[in-house]
Amino acid sequence: MTPPAPARAVFDNGTAHSRDQHRCLEAAYDPVTLPRLAAAGVGPGWHCLEIGAGGGSIARWLADRVAPGGSVLATDRDTRDLVPGPRLEVAALDVARDPLPEETYDLVVARLVLQHVPTRDTVLRRLVRALRPGGLLQIDEIDASYEPPLLTPDAATEALYVRFLHAKAAALRAAGGDPHWGRRVPAALRAAGLTGIDVHLHIDVRHAQDPGLGLQLNHTRNLRDRLLAQGMTDEELDRVARLMRDPSFRAASSVFYSVQGRRPGRGRG
Repeated sequence: MTPPAPARAVFDNGTAHSRDQHRCLEAAYDPVTLPRLAAAGVGPGWHCLEIGAGGGSIARWLADRVAPGGSVLATDRDTRDLVPGPRLEVAALDVARDPLPEETYDLVVARLVLQHVPTRDTVLRRLVRALRPGGLLQIDEIDASYEPPLLTPDAATEALYVRFLHAKAAALRAAGGDPHWGRRVPAALRAAGLTGIDVHLHIDVRHAQDPGLGLQLNHTRNLRDRLLAQGMTDEELDRVARLMRDPSFRAASSVFYSVQGRRPGRGRG
């Protein structure tokens, strides 16, 4: 029986919106993700897999770290924003549907991917099986349940920003996502059989120059059709975009979880 066609991705690649989104994601979260990988000892000879590599900043960093003798496979459902290079291979992969080799990688990393995959628990077990014994899995996700506005011009604009956040969360849930999944990642890794679970969380203040707020601003355009379907109007989305450009605006960021675990067995770690 032929499996059903994959659903349209919430965030498409190969567009002006996607390139801006990747830029904001990298600026906001690479300073958390990459030091975590470095502290775990990623280095020469490692064979690495990235799921949902987006614009490729993690994969490029890994490709530099694993020389000599290592390799990096960067995958995404749509690879138009990925460029192969030395020790860096690019491949189209739908992690919810396509098979992965087993006991192959020293490191598997996925950032802000599995929250969008309805079968995330099944996929997580497949990622664990792709690790060699002793291999490391790093899952970076957000919990968007805590993002309160802190400084707004008035109560009406504060309510508008909260409405935007609720509409975005509803749009992600309607597509099968879980925008609060970040808080459940540690338990999910343990349930998948990993050991040595190590949890790091990061929270920041959003302001007009913050790339995390730039990501929210991107979503007023990138997710516009989905936000309109949740009851927001074009005028409201334009107003909330102006609010996020206001130099006096402040809000708490979502909580960003970076969680590591190892497959039992003897390995590089």
